[in-house]
Amino acid sequence: MKPVTSSNGEHAIELKDVKIYYSDKLAVDGVTIPILKNKITAFIGPSGCGKSTVLRALNRMNDLIPGARVEGSVTYHGKDLYAPNVDAVEVRRRIGMVFQKPNPFPKSIYDNVAYGPRLLGIKDKKTLDEIVERSIKGAFLWDEVKGDLKKSGLALSGGQQQRLCIARTIAVEPDVILMDEPCSALDPISTQRIEELMRELVANYTIVIVTHNMQQATRVSDFTAFYSIRKSKDESGIQERRWGILAEYNQTHKLFEQPENQETADYISGRFG
Repeated sequence: MKPVTSSNGEHAIELKDVKIYYSDKLAVDGVTIPILKNKITAFIGPSGCGKSTVLRALNRMNDLIPGARVEGSVTYHGKDLYAPNVDAVEVRRRIGMVFQKPNPFPKSIYDNVAYGPRLLGIKDKKTLDEIVERSIKGAFLWDEVKGDLKKSGLALSGGQQQRLCIARTIAVEPDVILMDEPCSALDPISTQRIEELMRELVANYTIVIVTHNMQQATRVSDFTAFYSIRKSKDESGIQERRWGILAEYNQTHKLFEQPENQETADYISGRFG
């Protein structure tokens, strides 16, 4: 595959020849891709292709998995995210994550959103009140919860919980938001609201989303990366190895309308995956 480059804007994150391992097992091989600032980039591909693994490498969440390691270069505004002097906690503040299943804390709506700012040392109630209100409004949730911020976050609907998690993420003022299948557990109406929210948020944030829903990728993303799977057998011919690769990256409309790679064309047409 030819190298993936882009001159369409400033790179928030850039990956160059990234390989990701779990112990001695190669999970993803040779990913070179730009993540453009204030754009939405979608990662698509069949199960097991490594798209979520690459997503977690962008804010060092893989560090939490024993034996995981990353080779190659992952830079954030030109700075090596895996340099020895880089604080992984600070990386995750600047590059936040919203997970597949909504995971509000067993706390009030207010305390869910105030949790991160408090960890950062903000104690002043007026300041916290302003952050909480701004963040909940930013997640398009304020009108639904403003009358009862003491209510448990766990008492909200699934779609509301996911927007609460987004509010919690933006409360610490990240630069990039990673979303791993953020709508897979939601009904169509809640999914639509999250998608509308993403298009609003991208004015102020860079967003990377993993999705199995190709229609969602076409609706919300500016760029799409298609990951695929490679397989081989060991010398005995019995044990099979599988790992992910980046097969194609392009502007979303080009990737779906005029894919350069036959593998991409087969996947988006439903012939495999």
